[in-house]
Amino acid sequence: MIHLNRRAALAGLTGFVAAPALAAFPERPITITHGLAPGGGLDTTARVLAEHLTRRLGQQVLVEPMPGAATLVAARHISRSAPDGYTICLSSASYPTAAALRRSLDFRPVDDFSTISLVTQYPYVIATYREHPVSSLQGLISAARSASQPLLYGTPGTGSSAHLLMALLAGQANIKLQHVPFRGGAQALTELLAKRIDLMIDPPLLFSEHFANGTLRAVAVTSKERSSVLPDTPAISEAGFADFDVRGWMGLVGPGGLPDDIVRRFNSEVAAILADPAVIERFRALGSQARASTPDELRTRIAEEIAKWTAVITEAGIERQ
Repeated sequence: MIHLNRRAALAGLTGFVAAPALAAFPERPITITHGLAPGGGLDTTARVLAEHLTRRLGQQVLVEPMPGAATLVAARHISRSAPDGYTICLSSASYPTAAALRRSLDFRPVDDFSTISLVTQYPYVIATYREHPVSSLQGLISAARSASQPLLYGTPGTGSSAHLLMALLAGQANIKLQHVPFRGGAQALTELLAKRIDLMIDPPLLFSEHFANGTLRAVAVTSKERSSVLPDTPAISEAGFADFDVRGWMGLVGPGGLPDDIVRRFNSEVAAILADPAVIERFRALGSQARASTPDELRTRIAEEIAKWTAVITEAGIERQ
């Protein structure tokens, strides 16, 4: 009886010692990195998240952009970081397309990461300038089939989500479109406003000011249903492509081997942040929808999208880098 009581006491003591170790995280500042330039939608989302995590965790959460190689520089950095929760990454839909485009990577594109949670998702939107004769997706398809020269569409670069998405659409619609890559969405937008290209595809945020003042027109959104951000703009699925459903996303990941308790802590904090009406409205103003998930859901999404875009690249004959 004495032996049993002693074991119980030791078990209780062990539990007492272990609990503060979990409760102590974090004990110093945390860095959220991401793979695109400062000032864009990914950067802004990271900063909104960092602001709220700072309040909830009681430690400063910093944002450190690491642009390069279409988000792969940041991904490589995270894959090699210590799995202690102090360096995490806001990844995005640009990552699976970039990973699919590479002939080889010096890290495993899924297994070298610990997924935490989705943060937002959003449609892409096909846009053109106000005076362009194309005003609908069916009009775009008809124009592409009848034009003596292919319609020109601009994207932030070869292998970007926008590039592969338009390649997917062109393949399904059996049309030819001419890709014009630029060094970022802002440069492509300048060319569209100057009417030197016919079309552009990007998340809604880039176009919002120009949709509002009428200089640009939304042709279609890529989500299966219409977007609450652009409720009057038809979805591609409405034009005879019932299964077409491509949504961008942003989500938190960490280095592979991140302890389960830290993953759970981040996941629960993100879910609470994304339930805040003020945060929901802030992301809506950025053209996206607050969207939490389980870690497994995000992991599956990344793996499936890498496989999907690999198939699109092969079908479209896009050269891997």
